[in-house]
Amino acid sequence: MMRKPRFLCLHGYRTSGEIFKKQVVRRWPDSVLQNMDLVFVDAPFPALGKSDVEGYFDPPYYEWFQFDEAFMEYRNFNECLDYIQDCMLNHGPFDGLMGFSQGAILSAALPGLQAKGLALTKVPKLKHLIIIGGATFLSPIMSEKAYSSGISCRSLHFLGYCGAHVRSI
Repeated sequence: MMRKPRFLCLHGYRTSGEIFKKQVVRRWPDSVLQNMDLVFVDAPFPALGKSDVEGYFDPPYYEWFQFDEAFMEYRNFNECLDYIQDCMLNHGPFDGLMGFSQGAILSAALPGLQAKGLALTKVPKLKHLIIIGGATFLSPIMSEKAYSSGISCRSLHFLGYCGAHVRSI
């Protein structure tokens, strides 16, 4: 029997792994979900401000890293990368990453950082990405590190709202 592809799932800004799981499970068809092994984790840092999902989903809320208003400087970023690698070592092996919003920004950057030996050095090379509502780092220094080699693994990108029209093929 063939093993299902396993994805580490990185939630959005000031939400949680449980919230991301609820968002995916209630919107994606069973025919898709049954063919994937999804592992949802919480980011390492408690939210430092109000969450946009308050009133819709219960706390606690988390952040992967913090940033300035211009989204040019990042705090706790290396700690975040170490935390993701630890999650992959403790809960893996993983074939890829699935990220939403802030988790999608990280997911899109990690293959490039991994290829340059700047992240995920103790885990196998990422083979797959699912990017939902992502963006790029605006800092030229971070962009050079993360994107100069491009995404060299298979990737699926959802632009806009998460999974409203996902169909099995």
